[in-house]
Amino acid sequence: MMQAPLNIVIADDEPPARNRLRELLAEIPGVALVGEARHGNEALELAQQLQPHVLLLDIRMPNMDGIEAAAHAQKLAQPPAIIFTTAFDGYAIQAFEMNAVDYLLKPIRQERLAAALHKARVLLPAQIEALKPLQRMRTHFSVNHHGRILLIPVHEVIYLRAELKYVTLRTKEQEYLIEESLTNLEQELGPLFLRLHRNCLVAQSSISGYEKRDIDGEHGWHAILRDIPDTIAVSRRQYHLLRKLAAH
Repeated sequence: MMQAPLNIVIADDEPPARNRLRELLAEIPGVALVGEARHGNEALELAQQLQPHVLLLDIRMPNMDGIEAAAHAQKLAQPPAIIFTTAFDGYAIQAFEMNAVDYLLKPIRQERLAAALHKARVLLPAQIEALKPLQRMRTHFSVNHHGRILLIPVHEVIYLRAELKYVTLRTKEQEYLIEESLTNLEQELGPLFLRLHRNCLVAQSSISGYEKRDIDGEHGWHAILRDIPDTIAVSRRQYHLLRKLAAH
């Protein structure tokens, strides 16, 4: 019985690289190129629309690189297998060998691509755990919202507040729930966010000032936020941050 074609989306910011992949795929039986993207954001949009079996992702791309796009892609309802394509062999090849479906060094040979796609068909979907050591500070959060994955730019996030097993992500317009650890978020986003309270990280760029307020019978310092009426209580354990800011 004939197998259904393996649907593929390619993502590369260089047209010659996309042309090369398109030509190679045309010579490999049992595969179908269903979409092309110029960067990680477009790749994710196409992955949601087209639900491909495989994403062929360049690593170095503008807006969002392939490593971050792969991490977000794993949260889709039907996550695709990831095959990386790169001209650089310094991207933790050992980690790729451990768990990713495959990585291909440019210039890509047809037999190597065909072997990677065969492996992808067998291993769908690939684990993303091996990519975590590779991931730099993310540029976006991926949020499951009404059955779709939305990408929220990190620079639009005002605060992240832990509530039970979820974290509330607050932007100027809306709140979203994400399932992530506030401690892990602090480790990753520490240069951009301040832990003002044990359950809340606040974007430094969103803080317009601090003032003492009486809220719910408690008198203490609160951070005043730009664009929204919310205030964030500063725990006494974090008052040293205010002293440090005052010293500057």
